[in-house]
This record gives sequence, structure tokens and C-alpha cells, in this order.
Amino acid sequence: MSCTSCDAVCCRLTVVVMPEDSIPRHLTTHTSHGLEVMARDEEGWCVAVDHGRMCCSIYEQRPAICRKFAMGSPYCRDERANYRDQMLRGIPLTLRDE
Repeated sequence: MSCTSCDAVCCRLTVVVMPEDSIPRHLTTHTSHGLEVMARDEEGWCVAVDHGRMCCSIYEQRPAICRKFAMGSPYCRDERANYRDQMLRGIPLTLRDE
């Protein structure tokens, strides 16, 4: 399994920023429940994604939760499958403020 053939679904998930994460704070926002999360652009992508290279622009500083997300893991495969199913059924990917 490779990220090169993926739609980077993981870069559209809610990423909670923990106090020990050294994220540039201009890249974060707060949910209605007060959680600090990585901000998203108008299309739902994490604002740290470099769209030209399709990679994380703060890779060395990325949140711990991103470091733990393993390519090809069961969670990764489930998220890819859910996304693929939604696209096949014509259901747009909806993002919620969690």
C-alpha cells in the first residue's frame, strides 16, 4: 500500500493538537467544544498539506496523532474504503466540527 495512489483521506480527518505538540499555532483552530485542532482549508484539507507536492509541509513538527497514523493500517484502509464508497455513491465527503 502506498500513499501515492491515495486521495490523502487522512489529511481530511480531524486532528486534535495535544499540548506537547509543537505546531505553529497559526495552523490551528478551536472547535465549538474547545479542542485545539489542525485548521482546514475551504476544501476540507489540513492547512499543513502542501498541495503542490501532496505532502505535509510541517512533517518534522506534525502532531503526535499524525505520527501514529500508519500507512496501510486497518484504520487507514477503513478510511480509504469509506471515502471510496462515498465517492462511488456520489455522496460528498462531509466534514464535521468535532
